[in-house]
Amino acid sequence: MLMAHPVVLTNLIEQYETLRILHAEDGSLEVRRRMDDVAYTLCVATGTQDIDAALIAARHRLPGARPQDDSLLTA
Repeated sequence: MLMAHPVVLTNLIEQYETLRILHAEDGSLEVRRRMDDVAYTLCVATGTQDIDAALIAARHRLPGARPQDDSLLTA
């Protein structure tokens, strides 16, 4: 599997989180579509099938992530 560059992953994570906040605030269809596009791209880049797994996988591939660190998992 091809691995996305950490800069690309960081950018995608930031875009998704920003869009999620915008969608929560205004709920527009345009923001939702863009959020879905970024989620799909994150899933493809990480080899996962849902956004939660994609975010975890992407964060674990960033510099400084520790393989045994589960602090990125939400309760």
